[in-house]
Amino acid sequence: MKTLISASGITKEVQAPGGALLSILTGVDLNVKPGEAVALLGASGSGKSTLLGLLAGLDEPSAGKVMLLEQSLNALDEDARARLRLGRVGFVFQSFQLLPGMTALENVGLPLKLTGLRNYQQQAMALLTEVGLAERAGHLPRQLSGGEQQRVALARAFAGDPEILFADEPTGNLDPDTGLQVIDLLFSLRDRCATALVLVTHDEKLADRCDRIYRLEHGKLKSMV
Repeated sequence: MKTLISASGITKEVQAPGGALLSILTGVDLNVKPGEAVALLGASGSGKSTLLGLLAGLDEPSAGKVMLLEQSLNALDEDARARLRLGRVGFVFQSFQLLPGMTALENVGLPLKLTGLRNYQQQAMALLTEVGLAERAGHLPRQLSGGEQQRVALARAFAGDPEILFADEPTGNLDPDTGLQVIDLLFSLRDRCATALVLVTHDEKLADRCDRIYRLEHGKLKSMV
């Protein structure tokens, strides 16, 4: 079985005020295979979101190597990394990050349109129907509740049946009941698409649904399950 994500010896340092180097991650190793769900836990400021960004190629490590979809991110520039992710990698964020001037349907359809798909609107509507929001297709994000916005974000993330989905605190802005609904929907879509999940979360219920759980402490990744 191929490895979708392979990180070896990942280190991330940033310059603190005064010129000193602050070490966020030190020698992190992680592999993710197709269909796996991996949870990343840790205290606030432990580097979870930093690690997620490095694995997705949104940032570059200070040292170490990241392979994404069997390509070395170290060897690609920002534009090449974006092309690699297009249609193959999805994202879900705590703050939803829907485009405010676009309707729910347009937000979901955008990644499909960018891949050149002709019937992207039909597929976008099918996804909105799957997440129970067909009747809200013409609404702007500000006209939707937080739970509805996150369901739109999930539909957008799974557009095109991505091989990998990165999620950063996907239930962080939701009440417990809505959070559970989003978790169920996330794993239902994951099962249908056979998508690998890499999740940053404080939500124990979400972590417990994953195949493997890791905790970041003092810049190092420790296996919990």
